[in-house]
Amino acid sequence: MSLRTEFHDRGLLRFAADKSMLAWAEHARTHAATAARDINQAHWLRCGGTWFVGVDALPNDAEGRLAGGPPLAGAAADAVRSELGLSLPLHRGQVSICYPGYPRPSDEESAAAFSFRLKRDAAHVDGLLAEGPERRRFLREPHAYVLGVTLTEQSAGASPLVVWEGSHHIMYSMFRTVLGRHPPGDWQTIDLTEAYQSARRQAFETCRRVALPTGPGDAVLLHRHLLHGVAPWAEGATAPSEGRIIAYFRPEFPDLRDWLDHP
Repeated sequence: MSLRTEFHDRGLLRFAADKSMLAWAEHARTHAATAARDINQAHWLRCGGTWFVGVDALPNDAEGRLAGGPPLAGAAADAVRSELGLSLPLHRGQVSICYPGYPRPSDEESAAAFSFRLKRDAAHVDGLLAEGPERRRFLREPHAYVLGVTLTEQSAGASPLVVWEGSHHIMYSMFRTVLGRHPPGDWQTIDLTEAYQSARRQAFETCRRVALPTGPGDAVLLHRHLLHGVAPWAEGATAPSEGRIIAYFRPEFPDLRDWLDHP
């Protein structure tokens, strides 16, 4: 099976650390840990102090370089270009850090949302943002893909990324049904909440939940419509003092139409 076929069938590709990506991860780790200690980034600490969200916290350039370090390169980066046919400039990466005890209840999250985080890994499709007191879902960020690169060494139970394999097919069908009858210029005004929740329930019932523990330099490439989340920190799991760190990149399509139908 080709990488392209596997990606479109499963919705993800996994890449073991190679020399180029490991070099990038080793350089990025210091910058990521520094960002988490920055008082100006303290608003990203959530879930009772057990999750640093770190959106745009990594000060990389459009090629992934940090303070003169190497660009983001290796098999995973090559796959973005060869399998996805995309060469988009990178935004400042997300620094996602989980700490022992993730998740804990917090004032910023309702009891129902915390229960969903605990029992369903806060499963979501990136780019559909929950807005307002009723948390209605709208397409706000038309990501081309999700690329996660792990920066630290930890045990398998240290809040790994989890996915619902093949769920992107269910989500695509829903998006095509709901959005396809409207011009792309209207898509970001359409409330997707009920359709999204229904498709998510279908994915829970029919798709295999897969935990993806990783180590330094390992990378995971996710389809933009794939349902994914973060597992709770398992009892006895271990990680470095700075936590389990994964850097995420989600460049956005300049043309919104590509978000639905780019091959």
